Amino acid sequence: MAGYGSKFRKLAEQLEAEFPNKLDISSMATPNVTGYFEVNVADKLVHSKKNGDGYVDSEKKYNKIVDAIHDALGD
Repeated sequence: MAGYGSKFRKLAEQLEAEFPNKLDISSMATPNVTGYFEVNVADKLVHSKKNGDGYVDSEKKYNKIVDAIHDALGD
C-alpha cells in the first residue's frame, strides 16, 4: 500500500473527523498488486476499487460511503 497509503490515510482522516469515535478503520497491504481498496460498513461492501468503483476521488463516491455509515449507525 506504499503508493496508495496516502489516499487511504486521507479518506480515513475525513471519515474519522465526520464520525468521531464511531469507526474502526484499518488497512491491509496487498503484495504484488495495487491493492483492493475496499470499504465495508456493518459487514456490507459499499466501495470496491477491485469491483470497478476506483479510488474515492469524488464527492459522489465519498457521499456513498458516508450514507452507508449513517445507515449502519442508525443516524
